[in-house]
Amino acid sequence: MAEQEIGVVTHYFDKISVAAIRLKAGALKAGDVVRIRGHAGDLELTVASMQIEHQAVTEAKAGDDIGIKVTGPVHEHDKVFKVSA
Repeated sequence: MAEQEIGVVTHYFDKISVAAIRLKAGALKAGDVVRIRGHAGDLELTVASMQIEHQAVTEAKAGDDIGIKVTGPVHEHDKVFKVSA
């Protein structure tokens, strides 16, 4: 599987398991598979939903700051990769 770096984690809200991500390249849609990798972990998940400014969206592009629900802890500065088959 190919991976393309698309962004970076800017904050992690541990009580609600949400990662704030700044997209730097490409686009991301609900249903895409992402891998969040950093010094303390490696997490792969399917994007079920995302929000921009507390509004649900189905797609985001480079330059957007989004929030996605994650299945485990992530950390600021972790890199976000889009996984494609």
